[in-house]
Amino acid sequence: MKIGELAQASGVSVDTLRFWEKQGLLKANRGGNGYRYYDQGSIHTLNFVLAMKSLGFALEDIRELLEIRVDKDSHTCAEVKSVAQGQLQQVEKRLAQLQKIRGALSAMIEACQGGQAQAQHCSILETLEAQNQLL
Repeated sequence: MKIGELAQASGVSVDTLRFWEKQGLLKANRGGNGYRYYDQGSIHTLNFVLAMKSLGFALEDIRELLEIRVDKDSHTCAEVKSVAQGQLQQVEKRLAQLQKIRGALSAMIEACQGGQAQAQHCSILETLEAQNQLL
């Protein structure tokens, strides 16, 4: 399967596939014509990468887990768990940040009178402008 066919079948752009190959996440066989060819193993690897991306893993973590996946006998389950725990910590950190953002937005919305009056004295805009001056 050529790169364009893989891109179409997977819903991933050709540029993304090239980038992932350059990053060592995906391997292609090169034909004498210079084209990239992918086999069934490449498709399984791509599906693994897509699953990891859907869980928010960074490229470095994906690369590490791919290395473990290829050579399972030389690695432990504890190594995999450590990478997954690191990702969970990142997710929890982002959730905490999102909760703060949610609280701030809720407070601004609650304080706003709304209505059809001109936005000249809008409390949301005033709050955002005040925060912008703090940055």
